[in-house]
Amino acid sequence: MRAAVLESYGEPLSIEEVDPPTPDPHGVVVDVEACGLCRSDWHAWQGHGEWADDQVPIGQILGHEPAGRVAQVGDRVDELAVGDRVAVPFNLGDGTCYYCRNGHGNVCEDGYALGFESSVPGAFAEQIHVPHADFNAVTLPGGVSAEAVAALGCRYVTAFHALAHRADIAAGDWIAVHGCGGLGLAAVQIAAALGARVLAVDIRTAPLELASELGAEVTIDATELENETRENDGVPAAIKARTDGGAHVSVDALGRAETCRNSVDCLRIRGTHVQIGLTTEAERGEVALPIDEIARWDVTVVGSRGMPPSRYDELLRLIDAGTLAPERLVTNRVALADVSDRLAAMSEYETRGIEVVTEF
Repeated sequence: MRAAVLESYGEPLSIEEVDPPTPDPHGVVVDVEACGLCRSDWHAWQGHGEWADDQVPIGQILGHEPAGRVAQVGDRVDELAVGDRVAVPFNLGDGTCYYCRNGHGNVCEDGYALGFESSVPGAFAEQIHVPHADFNAVTLPGGVSAEAVAALGCRYVTAFHALAHRADIAAGDWIAVHGCGGLGLAAVQIAAALGARVLAVDIRTAPLELASELGAEVTIDATELENETRENDGVPAAIKARTDGGAHVSVDALGRAETCRNSVDCLRIRGTHVQIGLTTEAERGEVALPIDEIARWDVTVVGSRGMPPSRYDELLRLIDAGTLAPERLVTNRVALADVSDRLAAMSEYETRGIEVVTEF
């Protein structure tokens, strides 16, 4: 089968013929119909993560946002059959640890990261293997397309888990989203659908325009603040002015030191900062925060990574009903051979919305 293989960090992926997977007794093989292109793929391609013992190995097949149809089923799989349409979370659990058994399979003690470690080759390929498939593979409602699921990927489910489960936003809350890439735009659409008032921040016009289309009530171009004499204290001051005191919940969807600090600083008393963007080589996993202010004003800081497979049905029901529409974030459909060029475009923040591989 054809697959895109990481041969050298930051260099074009190699499109190769590799052996197709066969199912473990507890696994299934899935024919990939669509797979999202994500900034996490860019981090992997760049070789980031060594500071957290999380660097993707050379020789890895990348890709972690797939949807497709079950092609082969292991002997011990009970819930799936050949032909079933499925979503495959990138954060795969074994279904047996304490966290999996208590509804937190996204942080399984013995979990796998699809496309990021050698034991689970990724979905920039014609087929993937899904271990512990009864626990991990999520059957799709008839009205949810493979492209919509590829847009879910890690971005949309991470944003949904962050806002609906970790921050527990309420209707009418002000939600600030820092960074309007695919992850940030997903947070914008989800927050608006959940009844929040959304403020989006970026330095690019096109993503801010898309954020408005997806439900952002206010947008802030951070590059223009220096021209606003009343708001010369930067993004946090601008947000506080526009939200009558600050955001109830603020999301750093980029992972830069500046956006993380702005997210914390823009909160009102007893606000919640949610970190979903991953850092780059510049931060290497470490960002300085105003700890005394966090303590003084009863601020909450939480992280979010993916979403437990057991809770996918909440999100899929909203998509099936038309309440959420991740496919609206899809701005480009590409072939497997185009993946390297699209990853390179992310280095200069030249992408808009979500791009999806649909031709393998």
